[in-house]
Amino acid sequence: MVKPKVYVTRLLLEDSLALLKERCEVEMNPGFKILPKKEFLEKVRDKDAILVSHTPIDAEICEAIKSHCKILATNGVGYNNVDVEAATKCGIWVTNNPEAVKGSTADFTWALILSTARRIVECDQFVRAGRKDWGPLNLLGAQVSEKTIGIIGAGRVGTAVGKRAVGFDVEILYTDVAPSATFEAATNGRYVDMETLLKNADFVTLHVPSLPSTHHLIGREELNMMKPTAILINVARGDVVDEAALLEALRDGTIAGAGLDVFEREPEITPGLAELPNVVLAPHVATATKYTRIKQGEASARNIFAALDGKIPANCLNPEAKG
Repeated sequence: MVKPKVYVTRLLLEDSLALLKERCEVEMNPGFKILPKKEFLEKVRDKDAILVSHTPIDAEICEAIKSHCKILATNGVGYNNVDVEAATKCGIWVTNNPEAVKGSTADFTWALILSTARRIVECDQFVRAGRKDWGPLNLLGAQVSEKTIGIIGAGRVGTAVGKRAVGFDVEILYTDVAPSATFEAATNGRYVDMETLLKNADFVTLHVPSLPSTHHLIGREELNMMKPTAILINVARGDVVDEAALLEALRDGTIAGAGLDVFEREPEITPGLAELPNVVLAPHVATATKYTRIKQGEASARNIFAALDGKIPANCLNPEAKG
């Protein structure tokens, strides 16, 4: 029996593809670089499904694959690299994996909160440099427990961050387009407007998608509302924060620090940001655990299997597409 053909757009963990390979013939881009469009179109010209990792999928690609491709299964939660409207017009389902990544993303949010507040990177550098002038006034950091955390975005990840916050005995404020009974039941958090959150939170953490309405959601005006002792955390999408305004705020002491896993022009970051001691930088690795990578691959495989069987997949972003 001929197996359905699937193309994986970037190098992924082999273990994460085990389930997919049980039913499908899998071809994978052997590197991390995104293929030029002409080469990519040649690779997918006979594929029944595409497992998408960061690769841009535009209307031209959708048109080229519509006769044979049933699904564009994005491997992560973000899908702003895929033209969902074009895929829908071409009868191609698009899915994402919000459930698979929420735990590791929430864990990493707290890793950044603690690393930034307690100056862990500076502590590590201090010890590695062989410094012997240890003392009670060295590398004073910010208290985390018994403070106030402000969570912007009350979806799966925001709720998971809030659940972890309970153990730190913090006051939890949150905001979103509307109050969330699910968030409040899980965290006992209090719904407030954006301005109230920014003015009162000691830690502000972002968990919203990249949309026109969230572009530069945190800019100069919002940073000026925050406490001078506050710390901003972004594991969402880079363009949610005006990076130039953030650089200025960190330099000027408008806020005390930041922990960033995402950037506006990845992998490039705004010049000057890396030189600042009050920011912790990570290369978009919030979901980077073997456990999560395998969960992502298995979830993508199940979405692809459903599409191949003519069923609307779980986490389908465009169920109106005929598939």
